Amino acid sequence: MASILDEYEDSQITRNLAQQNRMSAANIIGITHSGFVNVRLEEEKPIFNKQRIDFSPPEKINHFVVCNNQLCMSLGKDALLRIDLGKPDQPNQIELGRKDDSKVHKLFLDSTGSHLVISLTTNECVYLNRNTQKVRSLSRWRGHLIESVGWNKLLGTETNTGPILVGTSQGIIFEAEISASEGTLFNTNPDQYFRQVHSLEEDGNPAPVCCLEVERGVESKYYIIATTRKRLFQFVGRLVEGTEQQGLSSVFAQNQDLLPSFQEFPVNMGYSEIAFYTSKLRSCPKSFAWMMGNGVLYGQLDYVRPDSLLSDVQVWEYTPDIDFNLNKPISIVLTQFHFLLLLPDRVKAICTLNGQVVYEDVFPDKFGTLKKMIKDPVGGLVWLYTEKAVFRYHIQKESRDVWQMYMNMNKFDLAKEYCRDRPECIDMVLAKEAEHCFQNKRYLESAKCYALTQNYFEEIALKFIEAKQEEALKEFLLKKLNNLKSTEKTQITLLVTWLTELYLNRLGQLELDNAKIAFFQETREEFRNFLGNTRFKECFFNNRSTIYDLLASHGNVEDMVYFSVIMQDYERVISHYCQHDDYSAALEVLSKHCDEKLFYKFSPVLMQHIPKEVVDAWIQMGNRLDPKKLIPALVNYSQIGSTQQTETIRYMEFCVYQLNVKEEAIHNYLLSLYAKSKPDSLLWYLEQAGTHASEIHYDLKYALRLCAEHGNLQACVLVYKIMELYEEAVDLALQVDVDLAKSCADLPEDDEELRKKLWLKIARHVVQEEKDVKKAMNCLSSCNLLKIEDILPFFPDFVTIDHFKEAIIISLDEYNQHIEELKHEMEEATESAKRIREDIQEMRNKYGVVESQEKCATCDFPLLNRPFYLFLCGHMFHHDCLFQEVIPHLSALKQSKLEELQKKLTGTTQTTKSRHRPKEDDTVSLGKGQGSREQLKSDIDDIIASECAYCGELMIKSIDKPFIDPEKFEEEMSSWL
Repeated sequence: MASILDEYEDSQITRNLAQQNRMSAANIIGITHSGFVNVRLEEEKPIFNKQRIDFSPPEKINHFVVCNNQLCMSLGKDALLRIDLGKPDQPNQIELGRKDDSKVHKLFLDSTGSHLVISLTTNECVYLNRNTQKVRSLSRWRGHLIESVGWNKLLGTETNTGPILVGTSQGIIFEAEISASEGTLFNTNPDQYFRQVHSLEEDGNPAPVCCLEVERGVESKYYIIATTRKRLFQFVGRLVEGTEQQGLSSVFAQNQDLLPSFQEFPVNMGYSEIAFYTSKLRSCPKSFAWMMGNGVLYGQLDYVRPDSLLSDVQVWEYTPDIDFNLNKPISIVLTQFHFLLLLPDRVKAICTLNGQVVYEDVFPDKFGTLKKMIKDPVGGLVWLYTEKAVFRYHIQKESRDVWQMYMNMNKFDLAKEYCRDRPECIDMVLAKEAEHCFQNKRYLESAKCYALTQNYFEEIALKFIEAKQEEALKEFLLKKLNNLKSTEKTQITLLVTWLTELYLNRLGQLELDNAKIAFFQETREEFRNFLGNTRFKECFFNNRSTIYDLLASHGNVEDMVYFSVIMQDYERVISHYCQHDDYSAALEVLSKHCDEKLFYKFSPVLMQHIPKEVVDAWIQMGNRLDPKKLIPALVNYSQIGSTQQTETIRYMEFCVYQLNVKEEAIHNYLLSLYAKSKPDSLLWYLEQAGTHASEIHYDLKYALRLCAEHGNLQACVLVYKIMELYEEAVDLALQVDVDLAKSCADLPEDDEELRKKLWLKIARHVVQEEKDVKKAMNCLSSCNLLKIEDILPFFPDFVTIDHFKEAIIISLDEYNQHIEELKHEMEEATESAKRIREDIQEMRNKYGVVESQEKCATCDFPLLNRPFYLFLCGHMFHHDCLFQEVIPHLSALKQSKLEELQKKLTGTTQTTKSRHRPKEDDTVSLGKGQGSREQLKSDIDDIIASECAYCGELMIKSIDKPFIDPEKFEEEMSSWL
């Protein structure tokens, strides 16, 4: 177990190294103008964190391997200790059982941690499976000192290794297979076969195979890497799909005709070691590091290249403090960005990106000489040991400072990839990239990067201005604008205005150069896309006056029109077109955007030049336009010519007949147009507009005056008829046509006196003006109100009776017939009066008998207790019961009259009950009052008892009324609950 002093010493070394790293990082980065402040709440842990394992071996540790959390170590001469790191408290010690002087030369453990091959110094090998306690001899391997094993990661299982490669100290490569099963009766050995497939040489002599690695690439291509002391060999070959189990010998066979590809270095330190880095389990290694005499060869593995697997190869030469006579490198381990080099007394970590030593850990002499360093490819931990102790390195956040190195190497994309979760670092990378691009005169790329940084806006802008790079400045401003939030309105306004000025300057420059027409069009399209950007629409709208001023100052009329359309400032667009006499374009904008106010404003101007098109546009707008507001445009220009009046009439007719406009002004204006231009249409319009004043939508008086001014008498007659001024209509019609006057004379159907008067006018006109007796006689036949004696005064004295003899005879016959009818009616009336008198006499003598047990039909109480009514139908009612039954069915007028009669009756009753003795004059007034009282009772009876409440019309009329008054329904319903 490590002592307190040991732990203190380790922590001091770690702290000093961490401080050195932080100081170096600060020197590399420097101070920037970034807007980020890097505050760390706790001290950052170092990348390589060493931990001594609480383990005291009973004997010296000779060899040590670990893979897949399975740890195996050779102790002393004959002991093997196995520890499952998942269960470290259950170690398993096994005796090898070797009685000779053989010692363990090397241990080889596969990637699953299941198969352990133990190479002995006596040129023998034994095998131990994880699931067994028995060590088994590999008899076919006898006679060879095994230096390396290339495990088959693809086909290896817990019970079988699959085809593997074995390298010996004599440079021979064998192919073998080991099975953990007990075998058969005739073959109990675990090694299935052991055959030579290749041999390696150095300078014409056999060389030990220090390392072997087998990897499978794409398309069934296999790669075998083998190293000797000075050489690194590559073998590449394909295996047919499904033949992998047959072995790897065919890979070497495919390279027999060619010399194997290898790299050689002059210095030989007696051994070499290669390490690989795999990012994910069961994936191909991505990089390698080969420790040899001249240094460390490291690089990437490219499985696509046909000629060589190695790419981006570099050599890290040993530092001067590494002396082969004193402290030769012992072992090497490769991580993602570092390789760890094990020396006898220390561990060095070298960054593969810049070749700098970033970590050095010196071990005290008390632990002894460091012997080996191993990395578990599955767990990722690095192990190293001495004869007395075991140590472990945790690698934490290895890529934390990689971005700085990539940044200093100008590999900015990789730098950003490794600091994407650290905005302050990304800002520094972007600033460095922007500066690098600026120095190399890649201004556009520099602008894009600067826009993403937090550097001072003013400094960057001035930088591009001083370099006279307007395009880069524009790109910078655009990127900055796109990165702003919508709440940063002031900054957005500033950038939008500035960019507009830059665009306009650029367009002005390009417009003058005829050789750059295409570029000019492209820039204009870009500028218009900028103006139409919906994200900044609010900013453009709020500052549109400024943008208009900028556009106007540059004389850029086309883009100003385009901007006006985007801002929906169509008034400005239409004004522009009208000022340039492009009325069709102005109307097109109007029609496209359908703004009623703009129609009202610009219609007078447009009607003056393109009336037909304007009217078509109005008609297309339909009822969205108010025709009244268009009348000024029509009236102001109606005197230009007949064409204009025709288009005006066309639109007015559309309003009246299609839109059914009822506005009086519209109809009056249409009347005036008809009166002036189309008299025939005027009469037709008046006829179809209606014959009653309620149906008319024009002003009758205005129409009458208009028709009179233009001498359209027939239209005047029609208007008089509608106004029911029949005398005026007949007088005016007689000036036109007698038949027209006759049609007017028959109109007042309810006023016979007026009709007769009108027909007399017609007759007088016919007799006196036309002197046509025959027509006068026709008037008698057309109107039954006229008699021959009515028109005789109109005839002159010299007219003979022969012309109207027949009419006089007919008139006399009608008089005789009428007298006979009157006599017949008088006789019928006399007979009816006689019958009525007899009925009255009979009714006076009629009576009814009421029994004592009779009851009221309404309340079912005895009838004789109170005043009552008896009806011919047999129903009997108390006086008050009949009142209650009949009053709800009376009309409001009768109810008020009944109430008034009851009040009067009450007043007369109080008078008769006066206690004062009546005087002589009072006697007379009392008699009058008595008669008045009887009359009141009679009037009340006429209202209440005129018919039986159950048999009369009241009951029939109430059949559709509900039993309960709707207003009292809720009250009635609540009384039942």
